[in-house]
Amino acid sequence: MKYKNIVFQVEEGIATITFNRPEVLNALNAESLEEFSLALGEIVEDEDVRVLVLTGAGEKSFVAGADIKEFPTFNALKAKMYSEMGHDAIDKLQELPIPVIAAVNGYALGGGCEVAIACDFIYASENAMLGLPEINLGIIPGFGGTQRLPRLVGTNMAKEMIFTGKMVPAQEANKMGLVNKVCTQEQLMNEVNKTAKAIASKGKVSMRAAKQAINNGMNVDLNTGCRIETEAFALCLASPDAKEGAYAFLEKREANFTGGYTS
Repeated sequence: MKYKNIVFQVEEGIATITFNRPEVLNALNAESLEEFSLALGEIVEDEDVRVLVLTGAGEKSFVAGADIKEFPTFNALKAKMYSEMGHDAIDKLQELPIPVIAAVNGYALGGGCEVAIACDFIYASENAMLGLPEINLGIIPGFGGTQRLPRLVGTNMAKEMIFTGKMVPAQEANKMGLVNKVCTQEQLMNEVNKTAKAIASKGKVSMRAAKQAINNGMNVDLNTGCRIETEAFALCLASPDAKEGAYAFLEKREANFTGGYTS
């Protein structure tokens, strides 16, 4: 389907969603959140998609946050509905069975930072700035930032970022473990696509199992996490891709993983 606020495309198993409101630094309004959620639904239905990349239009911003013009019209009920809409979309993003890479090409603030940290990992351009500055508006993060950021960088570091509302440059975010790689603006998408293609060449069943084992294991104790891994490992070995991987290794050739979730 056609979208107004995002650009959605799929090529060679790699889906790309570009937040496309550059005139407002790709800020998220209710309509763009709804479109984002619909595009994620399309990805779930398409078994040919193996990786998702998120980025923003232009060279200034990934997503600069929520569209603040809407805020003065909110009462408590409308604010709750808006927050729930953001949570629903970002939960759907995090629950995708495929890997998701955030290509942060500028500002990733507020809701934009919350989208980025819900991805599996982040590559950022040298000019990128990440942060949750909601405290400066007299509010707090509303799309999961108070929960996901501490899990990524630790409670104390997350508290400092949220309490001060400071923006963190890409290199500092890299040292904190918030960003995996920092690239020049010109090389960002090349580096992201290189990694996306490497991921897309792997088995879809094993990739899904790895992602689910990591994500589910983070919320339980170590012993329970290891049992989650054992179950996922066993299911992987029952897939055609596991046989292909073993034969390819023994025959000293590149594996050609073609298995899906149901075959």
